[in-house]
Amino acid sequence: MPALRRMTILVASVIAAVSMPMWAWAQSVEVSAPVAPDAQTNPQASPPKAKMPRVNDADAPTTVEAEQMTGRPDRLLNLDNDVDITRGGTNVKSKTGIYRIVENEAEAHGCVKMNRYGDRYTGDDLKLNMDSGQGYLTNPTYWFQANDGHGSAERINFLDEDRSEIVKGNYTTCPGTKPDWYIKSSTLDVDSGLGEGVAHNGILYFKSVPILGSPSLSFPLSNDRQSGVLPPIIGSTNNGGLEFNLPYYFNIAPNRDLTIYPNIISQRGLQMGADARYMGVGYSGQTKVEYLPDDRLFKSDRYAVQSVHTQTLYPGLTMGWNVNFASDNNYPDDFSRSITQSSLRTLNREFDLNYSGSFWSVAALASRYQILQDFNAAGLPTLSRPYDRMPQVTLTAGKQDIFGFDWNVNAQYTRFRNSQYDFPQGSSTSYTASTLLPLGGERVYINPQLSYPIIRPGFFITPKIQLDATAYSITPNKFGVANPIATAPGVVNPTALGNDFSRVLPTFSLDAGLIFERDAKFFGHPMTQTLEPRVFYVRTPYHDQSQFPLFDSAVSDFNFAQIFTENRYSGHDRISDANQLTTALISRFIEESGVERLRLGIGQRMYFTQPRVALNVGANNDDITTSRSDLLLMAGGQVTPTLGVDNTIQYSQSNNQWVRANSTVKWQPGPKKVINFSYQLDHTNIDPLDPDQRYLKQFDLSAQWPLSKRWYGVGRVSYSLTEKTVGQSLLGLEYKADCWVFRVVGQRTPTSSTRTTTGIFVQLELNGLSSIGSNPMQALRSSVPGYQNINQPDSFISR
Repeated sequence: MPALRRMTILVASVIAAVSMPMWAWAQSVEVSAPVAPDAQTNPQASPPKAKMPRVNDADAPTTVEAEQMTGRPDRLLNLDNDVDITRGGTNVKSKTGIYRIVENEAEAHGCVKMNRYGDRYTGDDLKLNMDSGQGYLTNPTYWFQANDGHGSAERINFLDEDRSEIVKGNYTTCPGTKPDWYIKSSTLDVDSGLGEGVAHNGILYFKSVPILGSPSLSFPLSNDRQSGVLPPIIGSTNNGGLEFNLPYYFNIAPNRDLTIYPNIISQRGLQMGADARYMGVGYSGQTKVEYLPDDRLFKSDRYAVQSVHTQTLYPGLTMGWNVNFASDNNYPDDFSRSITQSSLRTLNREFDLNYSGSFWSVAALASRYQILQDFNAAGLPTLSRPYDRMPQVTLTAGKQDIFGFDWNVNAQYTRFRNSQYDFPQGSSTSYTASTLLPLGGERVYINPQLSYPIIRPGFFITPKIQLDATAYSITPNKFGVANPIATAPGVVNPTALGNDFSRVLPTFSLDAGLIFERDAKFFGHPMTQTLEPRVFYVRTPYHDQSQFPLFDSAVSDFNFAQIFTENRYSGHDRISDANQLTTALISRFIEESGVERLRLGIGQRMYFTQPRVALNVGANNDDITTSRSDLLLMAGGQVTPTLGVDNTIQYSQSNNQWVRANSTVKWQPGPKKVINFSYQLDHTNIDPLDPDQRYLKQFDLSAQWPLSKRWYGVGRVSYSLTEKTVGQSLLGLEYKADCWVFRVVGQRTPTSSTRTTTGIFVQLELNGLSSIGSNPMQALRSSVPGYQNINQPDSFISR
């Protein structure tokens, strides 16, 4: 493979140019989480091979066998033919040998084979003290049970039962006598107890090409975490140029660790990062920090912080926080692989305290937001700022089957601050005052509910009544603009900004359905087919809410889950009036194992009176002007063990058009073979700042597929049919050898409405050693649903 060899030499040259004189591979780049103090192994790591435990028993007997023995039975035995010496977990076999009884010391000569606690050795001559484990073996070969590591040397000096020194030897995990990669060193210190090897004056060879050399090179012999320098991460992006990241991992304790990663960005400077994780009985958390002083392109300091923590303070009492900061709006664009992530532009900072009783719970929350504002091609901001909640206290309580009744109560107090539309000065955005978007305010509500479920084998009926009592006290507009009296058509008793608002609304609902079953066949296989008609009636009287603020409400998505709810709005600022009936019919084909092979459904809501409540007076985005809703259709399921589909359609009968459509198909015929296709159509998803008023219409195609015996292709493309542009895209190749994997992946990620980041991942993964280059695994798993690591054994479970 000349091309592969040339690529190997090229990668080796780049790595050699940036290598440090001292090197230690602590573990793979994907650092596993620390374990709790009472855990024995890492729950996220693959289980290590079983290894015979070492037990220091001074009274353990030594058994000696041979075809012929001569000498003094109380001092020394000369052994000939089929020599076998055993003590505890150590067994030695050879042609001839000598056993010194007083010293409990053995010598073996000729075709020596030793098994020491699962590790196997062969050689010419062995001398070993059976008590201390000290000795030596000449011209040895060795094999470690923990990770299939093996090699040969001139000599092995056994220092004790755990530690040994391999002199002028080599080490690899590749099978065979001509490994693709190996470490060659003057001395190799092995500590089986710590699961670590250290090569002195070691050189790493790949395809017979030296790619890395160091006076001290450390590598793991097991899945246990250990401190040391992680392999370098080398990559390139269009926003920063060449990047070289050299992490150092501190294994502080079984339940705590720290990773420090200096990252040299050629066009920006030196970025420092740290990732600390901890876990204990009743608490866990993680904190990440990134800091780049004096960015050469941005001409300012750049930073980002992320911290999460959860803790049980007392039985039933928990607390936690989730804090995120970034220095500027462009941080996700310029550092697409940062802790802020390119798609995360609304950064939450919240602290919560929760207490749970036997049938009730109370939660206190303080939450603020930072918006990393995005601007479109016209320079207009595209993101709105949610209201801060300083604080929010929620009480929930409930019990079931109290003389057949179920009851629960939801109550909440929230103090809101900051306008939802926090556009900066000079953005050409109107600052007209409105009660809908005040500076802030207080809201308190209580929502008791009472239902009487009647559930039988073939049907269910659930009548339910609830009461919503809500009160507001809002404060003036943040820009200090006087608010006029609302004069929009249909507004009754218009109210000026700054007054109090309240409402008390009862709601009655009745949910009923039938469940029929019969034996059927689906593609020739026996199934159970169900037929499930369902009706849902809701009655809520009208209350004028046109001047109520909009702190957290929006129109809920119209889908099969939403049509069986009492309120068509999310949040609690709008309670829709309703006199409506929802009807639906669902049929399922279920096999004996419980797998749902096919699911068909149709549903529609009929309005006996048209709802009058809207998000805003005069707005037409949520007005209902017909006597019936759009028609909902769905079809999905795991049609075959390899083919899964999911389709939902929202069809407007009055306009004779599809309003929304979502279709996904997943075909996974075998291990490391998957093709995903999805199509989205949404006429309601229109950017208000887009002058062309384009709606959402796009498809997404992703796949992983073997191209030959060892080559695999992986890719994804997301394409907007209305804008005729490519969104998220990825293309990569993977090569799997017996003991190593090579990956090259290119990824294009939109980081804002006008900017994209293009990155290249190149990785060489050496089995049992570590990985060199940029790690593309997270990008592959998130971009291709069903992606499987080609370096793992084949696994395919029929669904």
